[in-house]
Amino acid sequence: MPVPGGRGLVARSLLREDAYRAIRDAIVDGTLAPGERLVDADLVEWLGVSRTPVREALARLEQAGLVQTKPGRYTMVSPLDVRAARNAQSVTAVMHELATREALPNLSATELDAMRTANRRFADALQRDDADAAIAADDDFHGVLVTASANDALREVLERYTPVLRRLERLRFSSLSGRDSVAQHERIIALCAAGDVDGAAAANRANWQTLAALIDDLAEAGGPAGP
Repeated sequence: MPVPGGRGLVARSLLREDAYRAIRDAIVDGTLAPGERLVDADLVEWLGVSRTPVREALARLEQAGLVQTKPGRYTMVSPLDVRAARNAQSVTAVMHELATREALPNLSATELDAMRTANRRFADALQRDDADAAIAADDDFHGVLVTASANDALREVLERYTPVLRRLERLRFSSLSGRDSVAQHERIIALCAAGDVDGAAAANRANWQTLAALIDDLAEAGGPAGP
């Protein structure tokens, strides 16, 4: 595999978690492309860690559907998978609805301001056609409610399934199809500010359900259907 730029990106004291995040992010942002073979030695050289955290990271990424392994033959970045994307989309939509319900009763003015700030950054990134910045801002926007929910189990589910969708959203946020999300975010903020738990929860879930159209486009284009 071609090694991404830079060396020793992971501090040795951080090891496992940061090795996982570095490889995951490289898959999500397309640095490591679908179908690309992943070689332990190359990843070790790139990250500046031993083989153990790299192998642990690859095992986690396989569970998340971002990596495929055939023992004794290869490890590779998973192709975009329609079935996996549909499954991840349905789960994440429900989790974000739940996060809203659990967060809203105690949501502070400071947290609402953080959502507004993130959405302004999101709109600016879309205007500049910067998909990576748009995804980061979108993560920050939704992350306010996830953090405020104080639900570790919910966070772990999203940590596992959201990266599958972020690969698709890079395509969405590079096109006009992502522009509607700014207004959807504004509606979520308004409903949160009004204390409308049911309305805000439904609006957040609907925001994530808009990914269904992108998944349908992938299916129509002949994307992999999964096993």
